Amino acid sequence: MTTKADELAPRRLLRRLRDVMASSGKAQQKLDSVVTLIAADMVAEVCSTYLCRAGEVLELFASKGLKPTAIHHTRLRLGEGLVGHIAATAKPLNLADAQTHPDFAYRPETGEEIYHSLLGVPILHGGRVVGVLLVQNRSRRLYSEVDLELLQTIAMVLAELAASGDLVPRDELFPVEGNVVLPLRLEGTPLNPGLAMGSAVLHQPRIELRDLVAEDPEKERARFEEALDKFHSALDELLTAADIVIGSEHREILETYRMFAQDRGWLGRINEAIGSGLTAEAAVQKVQEETRVRMESITDQVIREKLHDLDDLAHRLIQHLTGQENTAATADLPDDVVLIARNMGPAELLDYDSQKLRALVLEEGSPTSHVAVVARTLDIPVLARVKGVLEKVDPLEPVIVDCDNAQLFVRPSEDVQQTFAESMRVLAARQARYAETRHLPAVTADGVSVSLNMNAGLLVDLKDIEARGADGIGLYRTEILFMVRPRFPNVEEQTELYRSILDQAGDRPVTFRTLDIGGDKRLPYFLADSDIEENPAMGWRALRIALDRPQLLRQQARALLHAAAGRRLRVMFPMVAEVAEYMAARKLLEMEVSRARRRGEKLPDKIEIGAMLEVPALFWQLPTLLKHVDFLSVGSNDLFQFFFASDRGNPRLSGRYDVLSPASLSFLHALVRQCDARNVPVGLCGEMAGQPLDAMVLLGLGFRILSMPPPAIGPVKAMVLSLRLAELAGYLETLGDLPDHSLRDKFRAYAMDHEVAI
Repeated sequence: MTTKADELAPRRLLRRLRDVMASSGKAQQKLDSVVTLIAADMVAEVCSTYLCRAGEVLELFASKGLKPTAIHHTRLRLGEGLVGHIAATAKPLNLADAQTHPDFAYRPETGEEIYHSLLGVPILHGGRVVGVLLVQNRSRRLYSEVDLELLQTIAMVLAELAASGDLVPRDELFPVEGNVVLPLRLEGTPLNPGLAMGSAVLHQPRIELRDLVAEDPEKERARFEEALDKFHSALDELLTAADIVIGSEHREILETYRMFAQDRGWLGRINEAIGSGLTAEAAVQKVQEETRVRMESITDQVIREKLHDLDDLAHRLIQHLTGQENTAATADLPDDVVLIARNMGPAELLDYDSQKLRALVLEEGSPTSHVAVVARTLDIPVLARVKGVLEKVDPLEPVIVDCDNAQLFVRPSEDVQQTFAESMRVLAARQARYAETRHLPAVTADGVSVSLNMNAGLLVDLKDIEARGADGIGLYRTEILFMVRPRFPNVEEQTELYRSILDQAGDRPVTFRTLDIGGDKRLPYFLADSDIEENPAMGWRALRIALDRPQLLRQQARALLHAAAGRRLRVMFPMVAEVAEYMAARKLLEMEVSRARRRGEKLPDKIEIGAMLEVPALFWQLPTLLKHVDFLSVGSNDLFQFFFASDRGNPRLSGRYDVLSPASLSFLHALVRQCDARNVPVGLCGEMAGQPLDAMVLLGLGFRILSMPPPAIGPVKAMVLSLRLAELAGYLETLGDLPDHSLRDKFRAYAMDHEVAI
């Protein structure tokens, strides 16, 4: 029977440990005092602490009972001996006769041969084993559940000391590939090219727990229950929202999330940890550390993915308990920020000082995600799908992002830093050379004029028109305004933005793409997660939404007409699959023109209406479509994922198909010929236009209008100035109907042979 004295004893020990940890002594002195206290309080003849060192080695750092000469000399490999077994499995061991265990390893220098019983637990921090804490006795005995719980609780307190860097250098606490000799290299999927060096900043900073040991368990239980109630209330509000349909996938996810938050086993373990003397937040963290290690060993991917839900749940509860709910955007940031997140929305990215942002690294993310679109407009490299990056990078550690080679270096060595610094200096010098050509017209070496325009989506992009020497804005993504707002912007707000864009563009043309939402670009106040589709790129998006919700398009058209009063207005509709859709959208715009005319409002001097060719089906309707459009723009990103039935967000298909294949070039050439025959201007505004080699081929096919990200204008203009177009056109004719997978290597060889700057 457990007495009141039995319950109070562990708390007394924890309070003593707290006093030791709060003292001003050195870390080694604190650790020595801790093992002495534990041995005395638990009536153990031995208490020892082993810490992980580089090379998967565990070193004896402190002991009460073993020979003092063994401290800092006894070392065990991961998996070697009982200490190595505990570290390798991240599970406790409770043995009445340790010497009979098959993994027992005798080390004569320790003098432990006279001890039989052993209780050991892993010291966990950030989901990693950073050490082992154990007690031993001469008598053969099994330690009680109370002893095990107490030792696990003490290990939680020691974890902060073990991971502080005061005992073992921080770089030794990481996996072997991240030691002081070799930098930790992680691979990912580049979403925006470029190089960057800087300090790692976690978008959601790890919450530092200052108070681990509690004075009053009942008070801590009350704090925990209050935080849990707030969390439940927030979930209930979501579940009762009008747009959360019963039976929908979104509702099922939330129900599962609530189930986790009500799991009796999970809640029971937290309450047990609070009862052992931990604060509420420390108890949540302790249970989650143990849960993470347990679930990481499960091979079933579906079950392991639930770990993310539990991690997020624990993080949110700790936020409620500590009051630390801000992102890093509100912190005092270093001058060179490499932002690291699991995923994030565009508004969250825009919260950061763009002058300090150098790169974005995501554990998740896809090429079509709107945070990637915003990052491109900010001209920062983006590396996505970097597995485990949040666990492997600590705040303010030096990192290098190399999107050109799809890799991230963490804690890079000095020679690696010097190599990349030199690469960045070369890149900066090249950009300076491009800047010198910004006032030169884009005319080929044999006198053919080309219009180089930029893609934009934010007002901040407009500063690049002059700096980059762009001829205009070939694609203005109007949906960005909607994505960074908590609600639909009204006509007046849209008008103000569109007018500002036209004002800053001056005499340069601006082509506004009407709202392209849906798919991956979800508005939380309009498209709920319950609207998630199996094939979002081919789902309810862009013009399809506009025609089903015509008021959206009419309000946007009204704002554009007001903003462009007395000026030129260019509007194009995205994701047109058939001529009938284009005509329906055009009719809605013309209705707004008629409305403005009836009201005596000033209209634009000239209105040009075009379509984006992204759906291959529209190609077969070109003879009819070209009678009704003022211009045509090819959206190569979507076009070629539909063309090849290849999801561009799927890493398994990345690079499988090439836009410089015979099939795609034949398609584009036929398209240009039809547009030229009917005198309809045709341009291309996808990623293809921003690659000098791809842009060279597009010019050879007959395109004369290209729109690209602002940083691409300099390199593409350098290509144009060095190109003799007549020679390239002749070369294209020699390729004929080749069966090749790609013609890229042939075009690259051509560029080198003819000194074309690519």
